[in-house]
Amino acid sequence: MYFDTHAHYDFPQFDKDRDALLSEILPESGVELIVNVGSSMEGSRRSLELAESWTRIYATVGVHPSDAESVDIAELERLAAHPKCVAIGEIGLDYHYADGPARDVQFDALRSQMRLAQRLGKRVVFHNREAHEDSLAIVREFPDVCGVFHCYSGNLELAMELVGLGWYISFTGVVTFKNAGALPEVVAALPPDRIMLETDAPYLAPEPNRGKRNDSSNLRFICEAIARFRGITPESAASLTLENGKRFYGIA
Repeated sequence: MYFDTHAHYDFPQFDKDRDALLSEILPESGVELIVNVGSSMEGSRRSLELAESWTRIYATVGVHPSDAESVDIAELERLAAHPKCVAIGEIGLDYHYADGPARDVQFDALRSQMRLAQRLGKRVVFHNREAHEDSLAIVREFPDVCGVFHCYSGNLELAMELVGLGWYISFTGVVTFKNAGALPEVVAALPPDRIMLETDAPYLAPEPNRGKRNDSSNLRFICEAIARFRGITPESAASLTLENGKRFYGIA
């Protein structure tokens, strides 16, 4: 059984077949749990609505750095009180786009949401794109906050420092790509209790479906890559990452 620890089924790419996908296709693919991740104020509300409608779906609430100017901490705190809200996120830093929010705006949004997670005792889902050094610096500012670097793209040194700080690392379909960079080395070296799987659906579909709309039924390809890099069976990798995800999010 698989746990998709990071997906976006509230996104418009699923508007035409969301119900069929969640009720028919995914159970047949061995997907036991999904966390639908909020990435904006409205997206956070939609994530909670999905979690209310589907037993196997949980939600996070938070604002992605690309939407940093819209953070409403009071509203996020209200949303985070929902019984199926399992974390704050996705939050973080993204330096990829030249026309994105200014870095000081991203810093303010990130710190305010990290403080919220600290106050509420919630885990965080961290988005880090081309901002490794600054992301790690802010993680260090909040030693009481535990989180996961989702869609991990850094090197082994960064991953091991995060693990040393109590954090988790999550991998997408990128680990199946020929240009996966350092990811095979990172997967092989991480402690077994800190690895999680995700799709980031509808994005980052793994090989052999790269370039298509992604969904949780593709978790098996990611799991097979993780198993290959660690020298274990796919069944062991699925069980390991399922338990890690449940422990991280506090899902019984």
